[in-house]
Amino acid sequence: MCGAVDQARLTRSPTSPGGSMSKIGAPRIDVPREAPARASLVLASLIIVAAVANLNLSVANVALPAIGKAFDSSQTTLNLIAVGYSLGLAASVLYLGAVGDRHGRKLLLLLGIALSVPACLLAAFAPNDTVLAMARILGGLSAGMAYPTTLALITALWAGPGRTKAIALWSALGGGISMLGPVIAGALLERFYWGSVFLITLPLAAVALVMALLFVPAHANESAEPVDNLGGVLSVLLIAGLVLAINFAVVPGQGALVVGLVVITLAAGAAFFWRQRRAANPLYDLHIAGRRTFWVAACAGIIVYGSMMGSAFISQQYLQNVLEYNPVEAGAAILPLVVLMVLVAPRSAKLVETRGARTTLLTGYTFLFLAFGWMLLFWGEDSSYWQIGFAYVLIGIGAGFAGTPASHSLTGSVPVRRAGMASGTADLQRDLGGAIMQSVMGVLLTAGYASAFSAAIATQDVSDQVQSELTKSFASAGQVAQQHPQYADQIVAAARQSFLHGDDWAYTVGLAAIALGALLIFFMFPHRDAERELLRRYYSEDSAPAATERPSGPGA
Repeated sequence: MCGAVDQARLTRSPTSPGGSMSKIGAPRIDVPREAPARASLVLASLIIVAAVANLNLSVANVALPAIGKAFDSSQTTLNLIAVGYSLGLAASVLYLGAVGDRHGRKLLLLLGIALSVPACLLAAFAPNDTVLAMARILGGLSAGMAYPTTLALITALWAGPGRTKAIALWSALGGGISMLGPVIAGALLERFYWGSVFLITLPLAAVALVMALLFVPAHANESAEPVDNLGGVLSVLLIAGLVLAINFAVVPGQGALVVGLVVITLAAGAAFFWRQRRAANPLYDLHIAGRRTFWVAACAGIIVYGSMMGSAFISQQYLQNVLEYNPVEAGAAILPLVVLMVLVAPRSAKLVETRGARTTLLTGYTFLFLAFGWMLLFWGEDSSYWQIGFAYVLIGIGAGFAGTPASHSLTGSVPVRRAGMASGTADLQRDLGGAIMQSVMGVLLTAGYASAFSAAIATQDVSDQVQSELTKSFASAGQVAQQHPQYADQIVAAARQSFLHGDDWAYTVGLAAIALGALLIFFMFPHRDAERELLRRYYSEDSAPAATERPSGPGA
């Protein structure tokens, strides 16, 4: 969400008379007024809709240890439950955003909110962890309908300073509400069963549905261009195949499934690229995506948000499994990250203006690198809270500095006719980054835990069945400890040490990803003056009459 204000500032409205594009035959685009009728109620409706999506995204991590105990889940299944929502959202956001632009944003908004209700109920009362993982993916699809549409509606309904203020409120309040998710979920887990965390948003969804139905305008500058449905389906297959292949990569006996998913991912990726080069109205304009200030910023944002969400995913389990925090304490422990991110983000915007996006990105990456290094070195079996909180402070500062320039460069590189592409990519930074980094870090946690526990019991007389249970997950080892109380202390101690071994693997790959991202920015992203010159050049190219009718056939 960081950088949404920059998107509002840099999304330019057409200036031709009557709000239409000056090229004869081009579709009419109405210039929005400063604000719609009943602006406060419309904005409140959109913020509450965004809050439903954000809360559902953030509540699962705190509940993972309880879910693992309830279902005796493997670490791989817990990974899928955690990443399922981001997977559903990331896989669908580009396609569903285009569908809303064409067929009605309000309609898609209402459908998304409505679908979130059965998705939450299915998750809350899931009879097993497989159904729970599927319910999380379904919830992500509902968010893919509703969440990006809220920003698109604000862009369509507000103009000028009014738009900037509206998006600032949407971003700040939406982000603040989402970060309350772990705290509220922890409080519920103290009194109720694990499924209660998925019921948090039901009252809010009911309010959002009524307010959106009553106050959001029925139509707001929808596009008359056809949707690239084939490109949309290929984008879903590409992202879903990639994330699922990562999650199943280390699961014993799933080699054929992983190979199949990799083949689907590669085939869908190649077909998507081919389709976008030739479609008359591509879902994703590869000419614009190839601009340095766009693709480097997109990669940088994926790593920033992925690192933040991946660290939250691992650390919530660490706090409860190893340090034995209760759910409320674990949920509240992350608050320093929220506070520092909110405080630093406005200063990041000023640094972008004075020193450029490159310097600001590298500043954020430095703090993120220090955070992961700190977690790797100082998060152990007896860590005090100041050691925990200091890492969250570093992550908050890093994400606060790096999030704004990533979005700033994305939106500044894109013409108004492709503003939806920038918005979709900004959403993908968070959702795809979270899905990939949570998957990779979760896989390494699983592999490291199993490897360490196998080594710990290598000299013990343990049956294959018991060994399988011990190495499956921390929660499963806890179940074995209850069944064999005479060995409970040794089993729990070994599980804690094995978990620490696995999370060290996860933090190490996080460090590597951040280091690679910093190198990419250092060598590929232009300095301040060069960046501004590139953005001016892009604006000139996109403003030229020929830009509205660039050939899109095979020879384009």
